[in-house]
Amino acid sequence: MQREVGRLRSQRRRLTRMAIDDPQRAAALERFEAALSGAKQRLEGRRRTLPRPGYDPDLPITARREEIVAAIRQHPVVVIAGETGSGKSTQLPKMALEAGRGLRGLIGCTQPRRIAARSVARRVAEELGSELGAAVGYQVRFADRSSEASYIKFMTDGILLAEIHSDRRLERYDTLIIDEAHERGLNIDFLLGYVKQLLSRRTDLKVLITSATIDTQAFSHHFGDAPVITVEGRGHPVTIEYQAPAEGEALDRQLLRAVARASRIDARGDILVFLPGEHEIFQASKALKRAALPHTEVLPLYARLPSAAQDRIFQPHAGRRIVLATNVAETSLTVPGTRFVIDSGL
Repeated sequence: MQREVGRLRSQRRRLTRMAIDDPQRAAALERFEAALSGAKQRLEGRRRTLPRPGYDPDLPITARREEIVAAIRQHPVVVIAGETGSGKSTQLPKMALEAGRGLRGLIGCTQPRRIAARSVARRVAEELGSELGAAVGYQVRFADRSSEASYIKFMTDGILLAEIHSDRRLERYDTLIIDEAHERGLNIDFLLGYVKQLLSRRTDLKVLITSATIDTQAFSHHFGDAPVITVEGRGHPVTIEYQAPAEGEALDRQLLRAVARASRIDARGDILVFLPGEHEIFQASKALKRAALPHTEVLPLYARLPSAAQDRIFQPHAGRRIVLATNVAETSLTVPGTRFVIDSGL
């Protein structure tokens, strides 16, 4: 729809430049009126099928819903400072819908990793009662599950950067949500700079920046002292224990001891293990499989893993599951059923 608005504006400008007695003006006016009528019908169609969002009352961000919706309506840029578990990744796109966004263009939501884009899209689609790819879609490298019917589109920041090459004004979007901006990678920093310049040409565009509670004032200052709304995280009782390594003990042996320690507390509790890279995941997986732990499934999780293999962590399972992950599982991603977390510290 937003691209259509741009085309209509161009047609109208051409009409205003044409002389009243220009023999082609009548036909051009007829085409413009037909295009305008069609655009109005499509806009009304999108309005009729607009999902009605509901919210999880247990998520901390829900308590700030009215404040956030009002801020989206009143300001071009809003910074949301949210701790882990606040619900910002899944609930903010729905609040943008409630604020009237998503009708004339998509609500585009960037995520730093492919698995986060897919998993959050799947969750929001489920909460809106929509099939994935309909009201809510996603696009990552080699996979596009969005459609003309979509209101919300999740994607990696790299996908949005690639779209700039063919759509300098990002006309497909009426709202952009830059999630996990505190990660401050090259892609995110470039997007923040580009979007700031774009706002002067796209006065209709709304931008939401989400971050952990660090650096929020820097983001606010970058966008002309944009308002900052802080949302608390959702805490859970956590017991932290330290396991000292034996002298010269290999990492996989340390992991086996930690798993055995967790098993003495709960032999069926799922375990999430953070490791520094693919090589360590491969070695740990071999060690766990050699240990032949009963009723235990071992799954790897890292950025280069094929999508189908990554998504196995979300599938129901019997027995216990041990997920061996890099830092891809640190943000915008909840590994379901986790009872224990083992951090290698590397």
